[in-house]
Amino acid sequence: MGTGREAAAQGGGTGRGAAGQASAPATPAVRAGGVAESSSWPPRRSPAFKLLGFLDVENIPCARDSILYGSLGSVVAGFGHFLFTSRIKRSCDVGVGGFILVTLGCWFHCRYNYAKQRIRERIAREEIKNKILYEGTHLDPERKHNSNSSN
Repeated sequence: MGTGREAAAQGGGTGRGAAGQASAPATPAVRAGGVAESSSWPPRRSPAFKLLGFLDVENIPCARDSILYGSLGSVVAGFGHFLFTSRIKRSCDVGVGGFILVTLGCWFHCRYNYAKQRIRERIAREEIKNKILYEGTHLDPERKHNSNSSN
């Protein structure tokens, strides 16, 4: 014997589950295009892409951009070297070197900017907290400034 949802979908039963709770309607929701939606909400996320099995590119800041720019640098360096020298093995070596250099360069640049941004955000949060804390008291810097200018 199935649940109330299965029974209602088959046309029989009262539409109530075993615990007496109302179940979802038997007919699937239809989108504007006329295609029925699946009843799995929230939508399932695909597993995170892990480079080399351990580097979680989706959740590590700057990893995705660094790897993409490194790949582009690898192709440009290797293909450019091949066009000038026509040496295949050496061009592959230059491509690998280009990948490493561009990836590390982008990584350090992005992480430096990310750290600066986090420091600025922390300082702004502390200033907002202090403004809320001292607003309307004798320690409020704006109040001292306003009282001095009115005299």
